[in-house]
Amino acid sequence: MLGLRWNCSASPPSSRFALCFTKSSSSFALLPAPLRAFRAACWSQCSRSPNLVELEYADLNLKDFYGAGCVGHVRIRQHVNPLSSSFVAPVKVPEWKQVFSNPSLPLMVDIGCGSGRFLIWLAKHLPESRNYLGLEIRNKLVQRSQFWVKELGLKNIYFMFANATISFEQLVPTYPGPLILVSILCPDPHFKKRHHKRRVVQKSLVDSVVKNLSLGGQVILQSDVPDVALDMRDQFDARADVLKHIDALDANFTCDAQGWLLENPIGIRTEREIHAELEGAKIYKRMYQKV
Repeated sequence: MLGLRWNCSASPPSSRFALCFTKSSSSFALLPAPLRAFRAACWSQCSRSPNLVELEYADLNLKDFYGAGCVGHVRIRQHVNPLSSSFVAPVKVPEWKQVFSNPSLPLMVDIGCGSGRFLIWLAKHLPESRNYLGLEIRNKLVQRSQFWVKELGLKNIYFMFANATISFEQLVPTYPGPLILVSILCPDPHFKKRHHKRRVVQKSLVDSVVKNLSLGGQVILQSDVPDVALDMRDQFDARADVLKHIDALDANFTCDAQGWLLENPIGIRTEREIHAELEGAKIYKRMYQKV
């Protein structure tokens, strides 16, 4: 893999996909050092392209969504108020055997999944090891994500229009299989202090995640906004009785002096991560494991 040159507009080598989950456990596996260097070089090259997201997810070959009221790309509000009446009603729990071909598989939940590309990428390249549930508060994004899932014929992923702060505890305990991973990646920051109560990571959600997470299950937090990253870290650090940061359990994971992971533990970037890195922002990452 060393010395391999890859045009970022072309399809990546298949070895790129053997990176996220180990087959034998719920843990993430870091890329081998040569492959990490290779992928970092590709990211550096792609950062000069105006089509960053399309390049990162080019192998998905996703189509534009032409739904009711939509023409081409979906236009959505960047932020919504999750406390408004339209978002606080309980959601209907799906029939898991209807949305997943094998509902006994371990489950990953991505809270605030946005466009869904990140989760779809995982579902496509790891089709037999896990199921994937994306929770998103903007319904147009959910509709487009489900359109893509249908187009790709995936049976291990499902997107729901839901306010995760309210609905997580309602949904996840009904799932037949174990919850092995929860990701909260670059959530809406709600910058104003009086709006902090709108942030998705609240004590009730943290408690629900910890309660439902299986032993050995993991939580990944990520934000390009320092205040949001610190807020999430403080709330999950408060559950040190059952959650340990990954670098204390696995020497393959290293952190900076402030305790943030130095590398992307997943191997594929979210859309927000792509744009933030292009703007020169730091991505603050934490990863916990239930013990």
